[in-house]
Amino acid sequence: MINYGYIEKNQLNKLTDFHLWRRIFTFIRPQLALLIITIILSLCITAATLALPHVLQLAIDNSITAAHLAVSQRLSLLTRDACWYGLLVIVVFALSFIQILLLQKLGQEVMHNLRQGLFRHLLDLDLSFFSSTPTGQLVTRLTNDINNMNEMFTSVIVTLFNDILRITGILIILLWMNLPLALIMSCFLPIAIGMTLFFSKLAREAFRRVRSQLAKMNSYLSETLANIEILQIFNKERHSLLFYGKLTKEYLHRTLYQIKLFGFFMPLTELLSSTAIAIILWYGGGQILQQHLSLGELVAFLTYMRLFFQPLREGAQKYSIVQSAMASAERIFELLDTSATIIERTAPVSLPAPKGEILFREISFCYQPGEKVLNKINLHIPAGKTVAIVGATGSGKSTLVNLLLRFHDPDEGSINFDGIDIKNMKLHQLRGSIGVILQDIFILQGSLLANIVLDRTTTRTEIEKILKETRMDRFVNKLPQGLDTIIGDGGISLSTGEKQLLAFARVLCQKPAVLILDEATAAIDTESENILEEVIAKSFAGRSSLVIAHRLSTIRRADHIIVMANGEIVEQGSHSSLLTADGQYAQMIKMDMKREH
Repeated sequence: MINYGYIEKNQLNKLTDFHLWRRIFTFIRPQLALLIITIILSLCITAATLALPHVLQLAIDNSITAAHLAVSQRLSLLTRDACWYGLLVIVVFALSFIQILLLQKLGQEVMHNLRQGLFRHLLDLDLSFFSSTPTGQLVTRLTNDINNMNEMFTSVIVTLFNDILRITGILIILLWMNLPLALIMSCFLPIAIGMTLFFSKLAREAFRRVRSQLAKMNSYLSETLANIEILQIFNKERHSLLFYGKLTKEYLHRTLYQIKLFGFFMPLTELLSSTAIAIILWYGGGQILQQHLSLGELVAFLTYMRLFFQPLREGAQKYSIVQSAMASAERIFELLDTSATIIERTAPVSLPAPKGEILFREISFCYQPGEKVLNKINLHIPAGKTVAIVGATGSGKSTLVNLLLRFHDPDEGSINFDGIDIKNMKLHQLRGSIGVILQDIFILQGSLLANIVLDRTTTRTEIEKILKETRMDRFVNKLPQGLDTIIGDGGISLSTGEKQLLAFARVLCQKPAVLILDEATAAIDTESENILEEVIAKSFAGRSSLVIAHRLSTIRRADHIIVMANGEIVEQGSHSSLLTADGQYAQMIKMDMKREH
């Protein structure tokens, strides 16, 4: 993975700006025609802007101070020059207006493509990446960081080109107009460049520190709001407030330091400009008194100097935008360069009709090196059969599901689906062939129908059939708009049991060959569980099923039961044979019966 210098953990690596700029401009390539038009407009705007002082010089020397001409002739020449000046101002205004519109379109198109590309890349990353990366950091990438880059595209890139053209053009004109005055002014150029480079070194570090702290604030805020219920249960509001206060205070200090840098640089540039103008005014005034220079030339020279130092004065502001965008670009590219470890083969195998036979062979797996979660697991689930897995929390039950879905790959061993190693299968087909029902059900903001279908091409008749199978038809008939009723945020709330029924309907709509229930009935009451028991019995028919549950009543119908402890299979067999063996499973049954009584 290429590292572009910005690391969330306050580590800064050396970075050549050229490499970063080259990557930034790759996103502009699709909008190259638009960029070329804005550059042509820049040439026209610069030419018209640089012509204004020359017209001003002509008006002063050829009419205002031309005492040898008649007043009427001087007024005629002055009117002509004023019209030319006004026309050039109108041209600059019109072309600048068009350029701003095109720049905004360019920036929005680039940001749209970058935002979509970044989100698409996130969707392809592994579950392990999201487990180790705070959500707030990812939200910052897709919002603040991209907005910072948008400001650079719309406010800096082409205007920076304008400024370079303007400064180059002014230097050439000034050298042509008056060589001694131009040489005096040129003495200030190295000082201005040195100031900018010095500010660059300080500002870049400051901007990185500000962006890093903002990411920490967003991350903590996102996690706090997502777990507000737990915070209130354990009375941790004050602790959270104090910790967030420390984060915001540090952000304040870093931002104030950045402002101080900016506040020092801009007045310093203004001081340099005023000093240069004072020296030119003194020297040029002497040249006028000695009749070596006209008043029009001096006024034009001073006007050109004002235009020359204007980009330098604005450079502090533009530089702040560029630095913020560069820090954001480094973070975005770091994320884009994060590679997925679960990669589909170049020519994956496609199953014409998945049957659902699953084989775990000698599976070992670690989340952290040296800490085995699974150790030498061998498990066969014949097509159409139901296998239940029981065990204490942390025994590795859910990890088996994650491996089967290829959220992770095993460190040792292989997993076969219908006789094919799942590493050789299409990820889309593998996950599409497995229906998973979890304890926590994700509800989309939208209609009940949209939550069941999830963009699949399922007819309303099929949906109604599934509703009857899952006993959801009674619930739907009570809703004001039936399947079109809005649920989730801004809509009606569902009970835990209703959410589980929705999950079953959603999975049956998928028509999977394998059905997985991962603690699907752990958080519901007995009445809801009885309804779900009936639904499960119908759902299991003709499908391979893998059931993970704490409630042993849910798994008694299984054809085969696996007991896990510390990442290993310690017992297996049918319900009756395991009871007869009087091992861990039998102890679990006795404890479950005590809880029920």
